[in-house]
Amino acid sequence: MAHLIHVWHERNSWSHKVLPALVECLDLGRVHSSQISNLRNGKLASPGPEVFLALAQANSVLYQGIEPLRACLKEAHPELLRVLDESAISLQTEDGKPIGAGLFFEIFLGLAPLPSCFDWFIEDDEAIGLSAALADCFCNKKPWRQCRDQVMAAYQVNKSLRRERFAEVMAGVRDYSSEELDGELLDLYSTYRTLHGVERIGTDLFLEMLRNRAAILQKQTSH
Repeated sequence: MAHLIHVWHERNSWSHKVLPALVECLDLGRVHSSQISNLRNGKLASPGPEVFLALAQANSVLYQGIEPLRACLKEAHPELLRVLDESAISLQTEDGKPIGAGLFFEIFLGLAPLPSCFDWFIEDDEAIGLSAALADCFCNKKPWRQCRDQVMAAYQVNKSLRRERFAEVMAGVRDYSSEELDGELLDLYSTYRTLHGVERIGTDLFLEMLRNRAAILQKQTSH
């Protein structure tokens, strides 16, 4: 459950205050920012049913899209609207339906697995190698200055902080952390498909390809 909540926030570049604000302004239930923070860090031992219900209600709203709420949010909660305009990705099951309260609860208890698009775990010690593999793959061994425009156009994320972070990784200025890669992987996979024009291979195979590429790069640098 912690991984699911963490990736959801990373993918949207949200603070832990966004979901409680959405729940409160639309009267969807009760959930506090401290509960979201503790869920995200695996420190909330026994949340009440109202937490799962509020998460499900908010997730359903995001799944339906924020356009019906735009007028209301613009007048009463313009800052929240700005955040959601930048990114408002919902959590979905394998068949494309929004995750509901029951499934949230089952995931928390360990009775149900994460949806496959969240079921990967990147270790801390491999994030540096995967970052190098991403840059090598996306830039196709060209200098960053020569391929920057093409690569940035393929990375279809609007959030400025994420775009800056992506550019720094591609340029070799910094590396992704394992947590950042968890949240970025779907968009990085989409970028890979756009740049290379490949058919859908699946996120798991994309991650396996990056791991293999990282191992090759490591061998090259060790000789």
